[in-house]
Amino acid sequence: MPTDPPIDGETQTLPGVELLWSGRVRDHAEDATAHRGVLDAEETARRDGFHRDADRDAYTVAHVALRRLLGKRLGLAPEAVTLVREPCTHCGGPHGRPVVPGGAVHFSLSHTSGLVMIALAAAPVGIDVERVPGDPATVADIASQLHPRERAELAAVPAAGLASAFARCWTRKEALLKANGVGLNEDLSVTYVGAGAEPAVSADWVLADLPADPGCAAAVAVRLTPP
Repeated sequence: MPTDPPIDGETQTLPGVELLWSGRVRDHAEDATAHRGVLDAEETARRDGFHRDADRDAYTVAHVALRRLLGKRLGLAPEAVTLVREPCTHCGGPHGRPVVPGGAVHFSLSHTSGLVMIALAAAPVGIDVERVPGDPATVADIASQLHPRERAELAAVPAAGLASAFARCWTRKEALLKANGVGLNEDLSVTYVGAGAEPAVSADWVLADLPADPGCAAAVAVRLTPP
């Protein structure tokens, strides 16, 4: 029996989300490296700055896949897709999140532990995938900074399931903050996403957990109403 879930490929199963793509770095690294020429100068410089092969491969797979998906969505060659940086929400500098000019399509990507996930949508979207943390001290430290209701929900979880519940809550929160455009510049106690079996329900957002490799958690958020 295979040990990996059927994670690779494109799906669309959520309201507001045009496309979800997931892939394992090991399955795509050779092809992505061969086609790294589609990356722009900023992406290439960042790729070349990684010292570890695993980090370089993950970045290459994520960004080559993103350009291919955006190109298909926009009717352009991957290398012809223009990406610009929004102003930073913290300081206003020109190093905020990358976007397609004019908002023709919104996107988000995340990668961890050899797994890449990408979301495309017609409205602001965020996706996050994380390894379930193995250090109880890390979980306790960050959990103490979450929304009061999330802290209470995590406090009710048996010790054996705490790390997984925390990772579930964290990926929901980061996905929503990415979609909001603020990222981790927002205090972790402000926005409630829920740490229980189901994410918080909102009239403005779809927030959903996603399948991920064992030992990982993932979530996606997409706006349903205009900001």
